Formats: sequence, C-alpha cells, structure tokens
Amino acid sequence: MSAVMKRDVQSIAELIASQKPGHSLDQRFYTDPEIYDLEVEKIINRNWILAGHVSQMPEPGDFRVLNVGRESAIIVRGKDGNLNGFANVCRHRGSLVCLESQGHVDKFTCPYHGWMYDIDGNLHAARNMPDDFDKRSHGLKPVSVGVIHGLVFVSFSDSSPSLEGAIHDLEAPMALFDFENLKVAAEKSYHIAANWKLSVENYQECYHCAHAHPEYARMHTLILDDDKRSRVQSGMKKRMEACGVKDYSIDFVDTAARPGEIGYGYYRSALFKKFKTGSKDGGPVAPLLGNLTGYDGGATDISFGPLSFLLAYSDHVVCYVFTPIDHKNSNCQIYWLVRGDAEEGKDYDVDALTWLWDITTEHDKVIIVNNSRGVHSKYYEPGPFSGMEDLERIYIEWILAELQRP
Repeated sequence: MSAVMKRDVQSIAELIASQKPGHSLDQRFYTDPEIYDLEVEKIINRNWILAGHVSQMPEPGDFRVLNVGRESAIIVRGKDGNLNGFANVCRHRGSLVCLESQGHVDKFTCPYHGWMYDIDGNLHAARNMPDDFDKRSHGLKPVSVGVIHGLVFVSFSDSSPSLEGAIHDLEAPMALFDFENLKVAAEKSYHIAANWKLSVENYQECYHCAHAHPEYARMHTLILDDDKRSRVQSGMKKRMEACGVKDYSIDFVDTAARPGEIGYGYYRSALFKKFKTGSKDGGPVAPLLGNLTGYDGGATDISFGPLSFLLAYSDHVVCYVFTPIDHKNSNCQIYWLVRGDAEEGKDYDVDALTWLWDITTEHDKVIIVNNSRGVHSKYYEPGPFSGMEDLERIYIEWILAELQRP
C-alpha cells in the first residue's frame, strides 16, 4: 500500500496520536469532512459564540439571527424583557423561519407554509391542521443564550460550559470600558474560502503581522519579540493609573479552561509611542470609554472560548467572531463598539473607526485563502512553529484534546 493510501485510511485517533509536537496540523484536519463533523459536534456546537451586544435588541420583538455551520439561531427580546434563543427551524417541515439577519417583529412567520410564532417562541397559528393538533407542543425549540457584561452569546448545546467564571473574573476589567453601556457603531461580515481553523490560527499569531500588515505593524508592539516589547510595555504601565486604567491580567485560558467553564483571558499591551488608539494617524476616533480619563497608549485583548476575540482600545472595541460555514469555508464577523451615548457624525466617523481592522481583515482573507490553497497541495507537510506562534500551538493542541474528549 502506498504512503498516500496508508495516510487516507488512518483513523482520526491514529492521526491525532501521530501529531508531531510543535508542528502545524496534518492536511486532513483542514480537508476531511469527517473530521469537520467531529469538530462541529465536540467544539463548535458545544461552545459559546458571540452573537452581538444587548444594545442591538433593546425592545421586545427586536431580534438577531446567528448562523453557524448547519445551525441557525434566532435571538429575540421577549415580552418579559429577557433575551431568548430559538432554533431557526419551523416545527412543521423544517424550513428556516427567519430569513432576515436582524430586525423587529410582532410574530415570526415561516415563509414556507405560514406557521406563525410569537416572540416567546410559542406557535401562534397553523392553518388546516387536524382537530387534535396541539399548538402548545409545537413551539420553536430553545437554544442557550447568555450575557457577559453586555455581550450576547449563543450555544447550540444543552451542556455548554458555564459562563459564571468569566462573568465574575472579568467584571472589574470590563467595567473599565463600561461594556454594558456600549453600542455597535458598525458591523461587517467577511467570507473566507478556507477551513475555520486556518482563520482562527491566523488570528492567534502575529508572526505574520510585520510582514503582511504594515498598517497594524506601525502601531502595535505585538510584532516585537518579548524583550523589546517589555520595554515599551513598562512605559504604558507608568501611564495607566493617570488615565484611569487599572492593571489587570488574566491568563488566556480559552484552551485551558477550568473544568466545566468557558475559557477566557484579558491582557493589555502597549501601542507604539505616538499612537493613542488603532487609527490611521494614531489620534482618537471616538470618545473615551467608561470612566477612562486619558489615553495610556494601550489595547486590551479579551478572549471568550475558541471563536470570539476582542480588542479594546481606550475609545472603541473591536470584536472578532470566527464561525465555520462548512469544512471548506468560514466567516469572520466584526463588530465595532463605541460609547452608547456617542453620536455618529459628531463623535465618530464610521470610516475612520473601521479603517484599521477592515483593511487588516481584507489582507487576512487573502493570506488565509492562499494558506488554504497550499495546505490542499500534495506537497504540503506540517512545518515547525516559531517562537511567536505559541498561542497557535496551544490552540491546536487544545483542539486535538477536545476531539478526543468523551
């Protein structure tokens, strides 16, 4: 049997066992539909995924739809004022009920046969059904919704990790930016023709940043090695207190969460000296967040689970959410958040606000797709990680461990 044929018949367990430490994943992890199905079951559907901010659904009947792989969820503000989640699947013959991505309704009406559901998920009307048909047993099926200091998360599992640790440990750090009272100033989707892991892996490392992202590299010190960055970091730390920024640090544990809990992390890193925030000229693009009194020249990385990542500058927050579409395609959703009382056109300009991470993500799309094309080649073999790819290495080790989880 040829080497290629032996490789093809390897079981997933054998493939995981053969993973070379400190190296990228085998080709099949990016190309095999069977492995993708296992990832959906054990990683994607089980974990919490950022679906927006509470400010986007202020009134009963306000809703958003989150699409992840084969699943679709409706998140809606109910009659009692609480946020509820429902599978976007009609209880008649399975059509998607809600085709819009967001909006306001009094009732959800299935576009196929007209079954109607109220905003609490109850079946309201269904034509020409038998006399013994029970509407009460045909409401929309629930999905889990959780809120972490204003950020809305969805899970497609009844046994999703607890959010309590993240809520407790991140309460004070996130209060610095007043997350609960922010609002979404802009939102954009980026389709990436590559497996979801390639998209997330690219976000996890900055080994490529100096070479591939000149706009990002001239302001963010994460392009430096640890020794050089620590010197710039010390300058930021001296400015933090005067600007109302407390020095919190929570180890990134999205890949090593406490048993039964979502992983999370918080860390503030310095920008280069002339930059106050992530903007074209380094100057402010929106009013200061929370009770901050000045610019310390820093940006905070926050992570929630394996798919949702935030970058909090002093005047705005950028939220990244990576989700699979299928084993060959993924999506990146970005939210730009500002103070809830900030006015567009007066306090911020959307183009200036979104410039850095829009252009960076467009560049990343090209990088990731080229990476995918090479990974699909018969000449691809896993290569060794650099010292600047530790988070990526830890991330894929966590994925392999999750795939073996009972």
